[in-house]
Amino acid sequence: MARNFTAGAVVCCAFYFFSFSAEARDRLLIVGSSTVYPFATAVAEKVGHEGMKYPIVESTGSGAGFGIFCQGVGEDTPDITNASRRMKPSELETCNANGVTPVEVRIGYDGIVLANSIRGPKFSLTIDQIFQALAEKLPGDGTVRDNPNASWSDIDPSLPAEKIEVLGPPPTSGTRDAFVELVMERGCKSAAGLDGSACTRMRRDGSFVEAGENDDLIVAELEANPVNVGIFGYSFLMGNLDKIQSVGVNGVEPDFDRIASGEYPVSRPLFFYIKKEHVGVVPGLEEYVAAFTSEDAWGDDGYLAGKGLIPLTADARRRQAQEASVLKALKF
Repeated sequence: MARNFTAGAVVCCAFYFFSFSAEARDRLLIVGSSTVYPFATAVAEKVGHEGMKYPIVESTGSGAGFGIFCQGVGEDTPDITNASRRMKPSELETCNANGVTPVEVRIGYDGIVLANSIRGPKFSLTIDQIFQALAEKLPGDGTVRDNPNASWSDIDPSLPAEKIEVLGPPPTSGTRDAFVELVMERGCKSAAGLDGSACTRMRRDGSFVEAGENDDLIVAELEANPVNVGIFGYSFLMGNLDKIQSVGVNGVEPDFDRIASGEYPVSRPLFFYIKKEHVGVVPGLEEYVAAFTSEDAWGDDGYLAGKGLIPLTADARRRQAQEASVLKALKF
């Protein structure tokens, strides 16, 4: 199954890594995005069933994953980090300063969804209404004031007369970064008088609750409180349709085709990053990457699509697989 990775890179990196006692670890360590986590675990299970030692996959959030990944090289550092946003130039600088060469692999697309319990009210929101619900500050009466909206109907009488309580990801999450960019910053454009930093600050009065990196816990909370709304990746909606329902955004419900076409307004690319210095040293790294970038996994009819991954185009998949196989270092 494994593709042939560049021999020179493997020999070079193996020499460097052996000084850190790499042989002490006999399985992959993968960290990062909670959104990519279901896809990474599916691939880990696949390679494990085929005879490789099961990789360890941890959901730490994209930002925390980059921090751990870029700490350095050696058996105590991860081989791969998953991400629901692209690595920042500052994070790449940290990686490089610590002897880490990331190889970027774009794996597909995902929608950020809002959802509530199937036992709760079914409704749809605009980008502006979401901003009006979650922004810490709003303009009013010629000044900027704390957000006064206590219930959804305070924003629009047609919305449910229910308390606004939204559970979402913490600042370390790539989903949070993307949500701020795709929703909060867009919604802020119609809120005259707010500067850039005010646009991105979420409420701290209980209407927005940072629920951590475990999206399963958000789903459980929505089941327990049907009027609450959660924010997470499309794959978690797909995996819990017996418990939760989507909240439309700008009149568009999130589904596979609408996210892939860009019609659904809150979508973003997904990635994982390979630590080049660990290739050829930690057993199974090449096999895992080859398995993830196979058509059986990330293709149009691959098993990851069944879990909610929106595939890249066929040409884009070929380019990404080729760049992964030759260990093309990330550069800005």
